[in-house]
Amino acid sequence: MNGPLAEMFRYNRWANLTLLDACRGLTSETLTVKPPGLSGTIGEILIHIVGGQQSFILRTKGRQHEGEMNRETPWPGIDIVIKVATVTSDELLVVAEELDQDRDVELPYLGTIYRYPLSFFLVHAFEHGVEHRTEVKVGLGQLGITTPDLDGWAYADAMGYG
Repeated sequence: MNGPLAEMFRYNRWANLTLLDACRGLTSETLTVKPPGLSGTIGEILIHIVGGQQSFILRTKGRQHEGEMNRETPWPGIDIVIKVATVTSDELLVVAEELDQDRDVELPYLGTIYRYPLSFFLVHAFEHGVEHRTEVKVGLGQLGITTPDLDGWAYADAMGYG
């Protein structure tokens, strides 16, 4: 078991669910606004976060493009987004826990086989989550909406550390 790596993905799960829970009360107007500097609307980015996790999990298995949620996915409702976030966060955590020895993953794309260390997809998943959760927080802040603290100290407090 890779405990330290798994801790990173316990944080990822907590941060995803904390942010999504804070978004429960957002209006459809707020979800469809694209604040300046953001890569999409608030709703699109939330879907992109969880759809990205679906993609990263598939890629750890050498698969991709199997109907994952993406920015073009119509808003399914916050409960569905939270459900997908929970499932995919848990799946990433299992991959992290079980990664004692890195191994190559063969990923076919447009007739070519690309090889990546499995750990790369975990790095990408972790960075992707931080980047886009921050993007949502910045956008909501621009709209005057208070967002949750997702830093390491808030996580430590939530986990009862210290």
